[in-house]
Amino acid sequence: MPNKKEGEQDLSRNLKKLSQIAEWFENQEDVDIEEGLKKVKEASSLIKQSKERLKEIENEFEEVKKEIDSDFGEDYDDEEGTEED
Repeated sequence: MPNKKEGEQDLSRNLKKLSQIAEWFENQEDVDIEEGLKKVKEASSLIKQSKERLKEIENEFEEVKKEIDSDFGEDYDDEEGTEED
């Protein structure tokens, strides 16, 4: 499993590459079908990798939330934003 720094860099790099692919398609007057297919396959792979990384990030957030809930008690969320007069 990559360390957090690598994961962050991977996600940023993937998003940058996806942006470049989208830009390539936008700038084509006559799309080369073969090259377009390569770009679509690359984008598909980048999207899959990014979704996996985002799922890892979501899991990390859930772990932090569990830690917070255990530190403050499970009913902490229920009390937030409510005041009794």
